[in-house]
Amino acid sequence: ASAPKITTFTLVRMETTEGNLDIEVYPQAAPNAAKRFIELVEAGYYDQTPIFRVVKQPSPFVAQFGINWRPGMVEWKDRNFNDDPTLFHLERGTLAFAKAGPHTNSTQVFINYVNTDMLRSQGFTTFAKVVKGMDVADHFKSVGSPDMGLDQGMLWRNGEAYLKSLPAEDKPTMIVKAYVVK
Repeated sequence: ASAPKITTFTLVRMETTEGNLDIEVYPQAAPNAAKRFIELVEAGYYDQTPIFRVVKQPSPFVAQFGINWRPGMVEWKDRNFNDDPTLFHLERGTLAFAKAGPHTNSTQVFINYVNTDMLRSQGFTTFAKVVKGMDVADHFKSVGSPDMGLDQGMLWRNGEAYLKSLPAEDKPTMIVKAYVVK
């Protein structure tokens, strides 16, 4: 089956400490993922959270975000949603939810630095694309482990204290605010 023609989208602006990204979210590409991402944006879920995993070495891969340890936000972690069909390529600038197996999508999202179509067979689904500011994303800071980034367990348990404990050179790029552009 060929991919449907995309005719509608919601524009999300993500303000980061490196600059702004404009992201088009496509409900026709992946209805479940698009709906959840917009719900999280509207709930303020991504505000004041780190881009905790930026894999650039040995070659560019992804930038990942979506851990919020704060009361009223951490509960989203366990609200999984069903996978969508994988209709589009995972090309540079596209967004997909990170997951640990079938139907385990919840809050974590990655931006592709390169084509990662090898992930399609595992059910990763493009639901959005950076349409402005990919040059900003290219400057997200790579911190922590080169392949896994910051300690996700520590972020989930007490992100505030963990981030404060990091030396200046290990402080991640932060999402200041994400919102739907009316």
